[in-house]
This record gives sequence, structure tokens and C-alpha cells, in this order.
Amino acid sequence: MFEKVLIANRGEIALRIHRACREMGISTVAVHSTADANAMHVRLANESVCIGPAPANESYLNIPAIISACEITGADAVHPGYGFLSENARFAEILEAHGITFIGPTSEHIRLMGDKIQAKITAKSLGIPVVPGSDGAITTDEQAYKVAEETGYPVLVKAAAGGGGRGMKVANSREEMSSALSTARAEAKAAFGDDSLYMEKYLGQPRHIEVQVICDAHGNVAHLGERDCSLQRRHQKVLEECPSPALNAEQRDKIGGIVANAMRKLGYLGVGTVEFLFENGEFFFIEMNTRLQVEHPITEAVTGIDIVREQIRIAAGLEMSFSQKDVSFVGHAIECRINAEDPKTFTPSPGTIKDFHTPGGLGVRVDSAAYQGYKIPPYYDSLIGKLVVHGRSRNECLMRLRRSLHEFVVDGVKTTIPLFNDLVNEPDFINGDYHIHWLENFLKEHS
Repeated sequence: MFEKVLIANRGEIALRIHRACREMGISTVAVHSTADANAMHVRLANESVCIGPAPANESYLNIPAIISACEITGADAVHPGYGFLSENARFAEILEAHGITFIGPTSEHIRLMGDKIQAKITAKSLGIPVVPGSDGAITTDEQAYKVAEETGYPVLVKAAAGGGGRGMKVANSREEMSSALSTARAEAKAAFGDDSLYMEKYLGQPRHIEVQVICDAHGNVAHLGERDCSLQRRHQKVLEECPSPALNAEQRDKIGGIVANAMRKLGYLGVGTVEFLFENGEFFFIEMNTRLQVEHPITEAVTGIDIVREQIRIAAGLEMSFSQKDVSFVGHAIECRINAEDPKTFTPSPGTIKDFHTPGGLGVRVDSAAYQGYKIPPYYDSLIGKLVVHGRSRNECLMRLRRSLHEFVVDGVKTTIPLFNDLVNEPDFINGDYHIHWLENFLKEHS
């Protein structure tokens, strides 16, 4: 087992990793920018190293600085968390060259699944159902028109190297195709330095379903069920729940088995999430995230499995502490992402937290690195914390969530708590009857 893990991240996820390490008897090293000198993970870690000024590209994305921090402190492994360098294949390779373990999958699989076109081709070859569309990159407008005619309008033009909704445009007809292609290419080039595009059939009202999988180096593979991430704004997840209200046990077992078998064939190592669109009883692969997900706590709540702990064990060469037959799903869990944003305009609201009180009680978990007097910097994402609520049933979970939201106090900055207070009283949400466009429509109606 590792003696010392450097946490190459910040905020609540850095604190989450620190806690898992400490429970395993592993020392931790916190790296931080000058803006995060007083962050909670810095205060609690065994050691801390400043790796640069506030901008992420000069600190949390500064690979030489992170390698230097490893060498200075003698860290024998790095946990990247999510975001930043978590899906950077080159970072994983550089760590390996320095004899430092990357707590994540192989660089080969990070690179493979980071290319959306190759990921789709690979998924199809592994028996995972995919969205109808182009078999590879769209290189000419003529090719795009041909694929669209074969697939049928509407179609979704997507950046091959992208994520977060950038470089994605819908074309409802041939007349809209030219504009969709040029706009998507421009956005992709600006955001990712790569204007490669591919095309998929645009599904009208699908749900966003993702399957959590864990694989070790000894041939053991297990899926931990699914999460429903359909409540999104501009392709960014806002609230997630587990299990999905839209799936039954048979569908859950089927798609979980397909994913587990595919990852076994691929020889995948570590934690990963395979994401699907789900419509009319069918699953369609969209991408794979080769890292820990923001929403992993709801899976932990329902299965009782510490996913971060398993990540660390697997990276250290140990077997998973459970097998598929040991996995059971108990009750229901929902996660709300509490952001420092205006609940109506979603404009970031950095500033000093004057008062901070988190809810508690049975089945309530708050993953947050915030505290009273903490100054939320304007340089990074606006996540204050994650409210995770678990109940024996979805109804009990909803009642507990309502109560917890009313207890949650964050004063000094605007937050998205009022939005969630509205959502948990909406009939469609209460009934579990929503899709990936539902929240956008709701926001327009209530603007």
C-alpha cells in the first residue's frame, strides 16, 4: 500500500480523497494555488505545497510543479480527483516515468476514451449500443449531409475532443446543417484546439443514464448500478439520483452486465463511468469518463461501497474488496450540487461566506470544503458542496431532501439552494418524469 498520496486537486474532492487516505493510514500531501492557501484540504493534509499563482494553468494544471511537489515530499502516488489533470494521458505517463503511481486507469485507456470518435468505435466493437450516426470524423460538408440523410433529421453535430456541451449543435433540417457545422467547428477549435467533428442522431427527450464500473488488475470487474443525471443546464449536471426512476431491475441488470463485460474485454483498470442516452427502452452510448465522477456519493450511499478507497486499493495492485455478487442496492439517493451562483441567471457569485450551516441527521451527507469565513475564489468552478440524501425509498429520500435543503444555510454569496427548493416540489420531478431538456424548459417558464 502507498505511504504518501499527493492530491492533485482542490475543493471538496480534495478533502474527500484526503479523508479516504487517512482512514487507510496513508499520509497526504495537498497542493494548492496562492488563492487556496487557506483551503480546508490544505489545513487538514499532513503536508502542503504551493504550486503556483491563482490561474489553474499556472497551478493545478502545471505538471512540472506537481511533479516537483511529489519529489519534494516523497509522495509515491497521485490522486487527480476529477477535472484538471484527471483525464490527461500525458500526465499519467509523466508520473509513471518518474516512478510515481497515477491513481486511475492506464494512459492508453484515458487517451482512447478521451477521443469521442474512437471511444464510440471502441464501444461498438465491445458490444455496447451506440447512437446511430457517423462511423468516424466528419471531414467534409458533403459527408455530413449524407450521414444526416441516412440517419434522419434532427442530428447533433459534436466536437470529437470536447465535453461540457461545447462544440455541440443541433441541425433540424438540411437548411440548418451548414450553420451547425461551421459554428461547432469554431467552438471546438477555440475550446479544445481541435475542430474535428462527428455526428449522431438527435434524440428528442432522452434521459442521461450512466453506469459505474470498477475493475482491478486481477480480472475482477463489477458494476455498481446506474445514476440518472438527466437534470441538466447547458449539458452540465445539476442534480443526480440513484437508482434511476426510469429503469426497472431487469434493465439495470442488462445494461450493467453489458458494461461490465465490455470493460473486462477492454482490460480496463480502476474506476470508470459509461454514459448513455436512454429513450423508448433503449440505451445509446455517448461517452466514457475515465475518472471519479462528481456524483459518486449517491452510488456509495445506495451500495455502501467506498469508491475512492477501492480506487486507491486497485492502484496499489490489490484486488477489489468485493465481487459483483456482493453488490446490493438499498434504498434511494439524490445529490444536489450547491453552487455559488445566482439561482435564476446562474451567474457565478464568488465572495466570503459569512454564515455556513450544513444539514445533518440520518441519511444526510454533505461533501464540502467550505466553512464560515471561507472566501470563494473567482478562478475555479463555483461548487460549494454536494448535498447527498439517502432514504429507504424515493419518497422518503425526497422528504429528507426537502428538510435538508431548508436546514442548509450559506450566507454572503448567492447559491442554487432556492432552485432546488423549487425543484423538489415540482410534480414532474416528484413523479420522476423528466428528461435532459426538462430543466431548461422549466427555467424558461420560470424566468
